[in-house]
Amino acid sequence: MSSENTLDDEDTFKILIATDVHLGYLEKDAIRGSDSYNTLEEILKYVDFILLGGDLFHENKPSRRCLHSCITKLRQYCMGDTPIQFNILSDQTVNFNTTQFPWVNYQDENLNISIPVFSIHGNHDDPTGAEGLCALDLLSASGLVNHFGHSQSVERIEISPILMQKGNTKLALYGLGSIPDERLYRMFVNNQVTMLRPKEDQDEWFNLFTIHQNRSKHGPTNYIPEQFLDDFLDLVVWGHEHECLIAPSRNEQQLFYVTQPGSSVATSLSPGEATKKHIGLLRVKGRKMNLQKIPLKTVRQFLIQDVVLTDYQDLFTPETPHVTKKVENFCYAKVTEMLEEAERERLGCPLTPEKPLIRIRVDYSGGFETFSTSRFSQKFVDRVANPKDIVHFLRRREQKEDIKDEVSVDYGKLVKTTAAEGLRVEDLVKKYFEAAEQKVQLSLLTEQGMGKAIQEFVDKDEKCAIEELITYQLEKTQRHLQGRSVTTEKDIDDEVRHLLLVKRIRTNDFNSAMNRAKAQRLERGEPDQDISDELGDVVMDSDEEPNPLPPPTRGRGRGQ
Repeated sequence: MSSENTLDDEDTFKILIATDVHLGYLEKDAIRGSDSYNTLEEILKYVDFILLGGDLFHENKPSRRCLHSCITKLRQYCMGDTPIQFNILSDQTVNFNTTQFPWVNYQDENLNISIPVFSIHGNHDDPTGAEGLCALDLLSASGLVNHFGHSQSVERIEISPILMQKGNTKLALYGLGSIPDERLYRMFVNNQVTMLRPKEDQDEWFNLFTIHQNRSKHGPTNYIPEQFLDDFLDLVVWGHEHECLIAPSRNEQQLFYVTQPGSSVATSLSPGEATKKHIGLLRVKGRKMNLQKIPLKTVRQFLIQDVVLTDYQDLFTPETPHVTKKVENFCYAKVTEMLEEAERERLGCPLTPEKPLIRIRVDYSGGFETFSTSRFSQKFVDRVANPKDIVHFLRRREQKEDIKDEVSVDYGKLVKTTAAEGLRVEDLVKKYFEAAEQKVQLSLLTEQGMGKAIQEFVDKDEKCAIEELITYQLEKTQRHLQGRSVTTEKDIDDEVRHLLLVKRIRTNDFNSAMNRAKAQRLERGEPDQDISDELGDVVMDSDEEPNPLPPPTRGRGRGQ
């Protein structure tokens, strides 16, 4: 790390880094609808080029308004006569392999680009369908964004860097778009991920890598440990995690730095989103770097506070007369204090939206009762941006009760309420089946497969995902049983249980099922629907017995 004063000349790359812009988030909200667009405009104003670490769009299929606003701002700020001061040295047909125009946009004689934008895709705007296209590919085909880091293979990943040079500084830009964490984790373990390196002068290159995966551990394999990444890297820009931890932290084992810019708009009312939002201005000269934090001024303020009612026994207890009203008045005073704090912070910042986001999480364990949150919200309808969900009641996790049948499941007791906000659909499905008794367990599908299918249905509006998954697995199981010539009910049950165990250990590609469904719809003359190939990794496509996993290893760099 070096001071910015020593890194500001004709040999210095100046790179604006940001992740998780989430264009279009709550775009139909009367108060918050323009937040993501205003922040994108602020980001684009700063640089040699802009590096985006995934999730430029919030929806997998952005609305016309969202695409129009994005294209308008990119054209406004990234097109012009300012000459580009760096050159691309690598094979661009490899770097930009998702477009019919496989070269960086500023070298296109038909375009006038003053600030190139390089972006990987995230899990919100990832490629779907048989063609494997995403919203970024629309921007790439129009010459506004350079989409890179898209792996075409699910068997082996080779990450080839974009090699750039400015003056005497050489920069190798690596990128890997979002891949389901369990799949990528397994590929790292199986040594199926390789980061290519320049053949010559390898020690002269500054190696910058941007990735969009879980950094925090959400399960045994539902994240990517930093130790999986190659140790020749100098800086990793980590997308997907929304908490802003932009100050570079050093990994003492791999000896590289990691920066986590976080999201530029709050997409959930959780503590990680309450951290002040920043983007980074990265200066690179030779092998030295400096990262300057730039606070975003157009981001809506978000204040969150936890209240445990049992901590205020001097004010009330569950036996206090009219205790519920007293608790409501107490919460009213807390919210008022938070609004006053937000107003003080907003003074002198005219770009900051007027109405803040306020969340108070009330732990009412110990015998307290809840009050009407809708009635409470009416008191602040003109003062906050989220009047419908200011108060969130929760209770400490209680001892899990026996679950008698599927109908009587209390979902609130399957997860810790303090962590329920921000849980993914597939996590809830998995936790449900972990807590449910044997007679309501899945027989043909894995919990992971069903969770992924439901997530596709909920997050990406893929209406056929669940149906196609069930149909495919049912037919495959029937073929398997016919091939085994089992006839008795006991033999069938034993074989199905064995299949389920195999599927939980071994998961293969599901593209054949999705392509078959697409072909059948086309034969019937129905319009095609994009079915994400994410499902391809959660359903068994082989009758072979599972092989044991090899010991953890990392993809090593080799000559390019």
